[in-house]
Amino acid sequence: MPDGAASVVSDGIHLLMDYQGAAYAKLYVERLQRFVGRQGVDAATFREIARLMANRMAYEDAIRIAQLKLAEFRDSDGQVRSTDVKKFRFDELVDALPAVAADPVLMVLDKLGWAHRRVSIPFSTASRWGLRRLKIEAWLRRWRLFSIRYSEERAWVERWLHMIGRSLEKQPSATSAIVETATMVEGYGDRYRQGLADWHAIIDGLAKPTFDATLPLQDLAGAVAEARAAARPDPRQVALKRAIAQIRARASGAGANAAAG
Repeated sequence: MPDGAASVVSDGIHLLMDYQGAAYAKLYVERLQRFVGRQGVDAATFREIARLMANRMAYEDAIRIAQLKLAEFRDSDGQVRSTDVKKFRFDELVDALPAVAADPVLMVLDKLGWAHRRVSIPFSTASRWGLRRLKIEAWLRRWRLFSIRYSEERAWVERWLHMIGRSLEKQPSATSAIVETATMVEGYGDRYRQGLADWHAIIDGLAKPTFDATLPLQDLAGAVAEARAAARPDPRQVALKRAIAQIRARASGAGANAAAG
């Protein structure tokens, strides 16, 4: 591994061992191996890929929050007793279940119009019942890899890594900017969904067409930074879409002038 990467990778392995287990940590290492010794991947870039991928693979769901709450209680020898209330959407909670169980529930929620309804969930160590419920929720991690949410997260991580690889081949100067887009996708609830939607808008509107040579964008890193600066917590993405359209128009105009010249 590159210099200074061992400690970052070790932290990632320990995080994912706690999060899901040895096989999941092994998947993390296998994904990282794609970039070991790869041209254009310096030590700093490798460390950042390792750090951000570990954080993303340990995504926040109700199971993870229960795990962390129990760990807090145990680490304090039972002295810390508290209740945190988190707001989830119904479909977000159901997505943590295996698809065979989640699909019929989601169908019912859609018919009732409840899929996007928010619900407050207490995560409590203040009572025996609260602790028992946390243990049940944390136990569900054994089913996490069969869940709808995991399938979506796996597809996202693989696409992010694919875009990093394409950047190394097509526009190496933009690689760090593509790596850092992982920070857009975090948390849960509306924050997570908005960040994910914004990420796809930037990748589909700027990065992918640049790599496909259908958009003559010479400074992809600058374009990504400009688009990210325009992103707002707006489900309609008005400002972001406007910024992407302006960037594309400038790039196309510059490309046409260069061709004419």
